[in-house]
Amino acid sequence: MSRLNRVANKGAQLVRRWLGVLRDDLWTWRADPLPPSVWLRWAPHGFLCLIAVAVVLGALAQLTEDGRLGDGHSLLVALGQGGAVVLALRRPVPALWVSATATLVCAVLLRRMLMAGQIDGFPWPWTPWGIVAHLCVLLLLALRAPTRVSFEALAVTGLLTYVLQGLWGAWNHSSTGQLAVTLFAVVAVLGTALRGRREARAELGRQTTLTAEERARRTLLEERSRIARELHDVVAHHMSVISIQAQVAPHLTRDPSDELRENLAGIRQNAVEALTELRRVLDVLRSEHPGPGEASDAPQPTLDRLEALVENTRAAGLTVTTEITGGRRRLPSGVELSAYRIVQEALSNVLRHAPGATARVTLAYDPRGLRVEVVNTRPAREAPPSSGAGHGLLGMRERAVMLGGRLTAGPWTGRGYRVDAYLPAPAPTATDPLPQDGTA
Repeated sequence: MSRLNRVANKGAQLVRRWLGVLRDDLWTWRADPLPPSVWLRWAPHGFLCLIAVAVVLGALAQLTEDGRLGDGHSLLVALGQGGAVVLALRRPVPALWVSATATLVCAVLLRRMLMAGQIDGFPWPWTPWGIVAHLCVLLLLALRAPTRVSFEALAVTGLLTYVLQGLWGAWNHSSTGQLAVTLFAVVAVLGTALRGRREARAELGRQTTLTAEERARRTLLEERSRIARELHDVVAHHMSVISIQAQVAPHLTRDPSDELRENLAGIRQNAVEALTELRRVLDVLRSEHPGPGEASDAPQPTLDRLEALVENTRAAGLTVTTEITGGRRRLPSGVELSAYRIVQEALSNVLRHAPGATARVTLAYDPRGLRVEVVNTRPAREAPPSSGAGHGLLGMRERAVMLGGRLTAGPWTGRGYRVDAYLPAPAPTATDPLPQDGTA
């Protein structure tokens, strides 16, 4: 007996849970507006409104003429069926109940006429215009509601049809129940499939966006790592100079004090420790197989090698001119390296994306820094597909921002392109100490 009670309790819980799901899905007034179409915008909404008007007019004419219902009853049913189509544009679940209620009222009124023999062979329990209205409602519901809700709505429609035609019944009518339920099932499946396709495309778009963002972040980190590897040599050079100068300084001074020797020894020790830490950082940043131009023993380029870079670019088929304005001077190694890399990447982009174009490289020195400008004319022919990642501008901008400068890039004179960077590098004043390695 206790086992039967447990089974009964479990069954009652399942029924309550199922009824709760049905109540949440089908007994709601929540809004779920039909979004505008991607290509047609609001055309589907207008088309459905026209269908609603046609349903009202067609149902009104059919019920008053062929069904011999009164004008008031016919208008009530016609407005219910047509209004359900319009309501489904924003609230598809309430529209389902409006359409089902209008169909039930219509079936009750027509059954009275059929049983009395006042009409003969009239479509029942679904009128043709009632089928059209309910098809639109189910389609709009399936396009936006979850699959479970769509098939629950189809089950409610099938149950209503079975009760009217199978259990209640009528005489002298043309049966439309089987045809209507078949059409409703087809529309529900079609709407569910279209909704699944739309959601899959939306999910694919979100995944594509996330992938592009992740690729951009990864490229940014790789570019920063490459810049850090290059700047290691620059920083290590300066630290080596500091260490050597601290070691040599006591020999250049007559009778240096113990305090001076101690301070210089501390400076040299700190420089050596800093070099050791730099090497450890470089071991982390350096890839297992360094790419071209990233070998650990390769010297980092400066603007002294700009002419060689331009000559190599000319040999590759690009016409390049150079212009240097202002008082040319030796800049900090990091600035010269970044300027060289910006010109190198800009000329590489011209070669890849603007075949047949001409380029001009301008270096403008001023007391506060260096302006680097690379412009090219419109390409003479279509550029072939490039296998690059397309993040060269990202690396150039990172180099400029790292030095406290800025970089802009965009179209220039028609279909040409322009890269303009400014790298701060204040000129040393008369009170600034000159470096001992010969640079100024």
